[in-house]
Amino acid sequence: MSQSWSPDPDSGPDSGITIRTVAANGLYFEVAEAGAGDHLALFLHGFPELHYSWRHQIPLLAELGYRVWAPNLRGYGNSSRPPGVEAYRLPHLLEDVAGLIDASGAKQVTLIAHDWGGVLAWFFAIRKLRPIERLVVMNLPHPACMAEALRHWPQRRRSWYMAFFQIPRLPEWTLLQADARGIRGAFRDMAIDKSRFPDSVLDVYARAAQVPGALTAMLNWYRAAFRYRADLDAGNGKVDVPTLQIWGEKDTALGIEALEGTDRFVADLTVRRLPNVSHWVQQEAPEAVNGYLRDWLPNAG
Repeated sequence: MSQSWSPDPDSGPDSGITIRTVAANGLYFEVAEAGAGDHLALFLHGFPELHYSWRHQIPLLAELGYRVWAPNLRGYGNSSRPPGVEAYRLPHLLEDVAGLIDASGAKQVTLIAHDWGGVLAWFFAIRKLRPIERLVVMNLPHPACMAEALRHWPQRRRSWYMAFFQIPRLPEWTLLQADARGIRGAFRDMAIDKSRFPDSVLDVYARAAQVPGALTAMLNWYRAAFRYRADLDAGNGKVDVPTLQIWGEKDTALGIEALEGTDRFVADLTVRRLPNVSHWVQQEAPEAVNGYLRDWLPNAG
């Protein structure tokens, strides 16, 4: 297990959220849990986030009758942090998701994901690694649509940071300077409503990234994707479960054009766009996002 960092401020007894350790796929995962029942809502966070990024949505899904698990994915928080780039290849990350589902013992599963978690969710649904009931992806395009967007200069320009992350050690040094100013800025600088990211929130992410070895593990997700590009082959890309895409239109990392063509791959697709919201959609506009989730998801109770 990794060195500890302080628990997030919204996981106290009054929140209904507890933190537990779950063994899955040969690793240990720090999981925020709420609710009960046989229908699992599995939340998958992005970079440089944590299960904390779902703090506004976890209580809602528990209220709707779901058992909620929001893990810190491999390399994050107090979850296992295997060494080396190869350990963060997409097949291993997908096996983590399958292992968590198996460990839950749930009879039904709904995946809810953002950013890098959305990469996992799309591929998990496409490859049908385990049966899922529904899919929710926030601010991450379908992989075929992302591949198409990257053929054009606007998205390539937005994705410059992915190339920067391939450099050894320099990205870690840059992001962690001045009390992890780069990690803090990833949220606050991109956000439209900066009041949603006060210091108390940014401190949670900064502390987690400052644990020795943590940021390298987090960046290894990008390094593995770059080195092992064949892992990102989406095949026919077909998703055969009802899917909700929620998109903050002021995303400076992913262009809105990457939404185009998703319906070619997802027959039962619902799209909800938020016109003045950034990439950090579920944290910046939790009321709107939760309203969409409440309207679209069936009650599991």
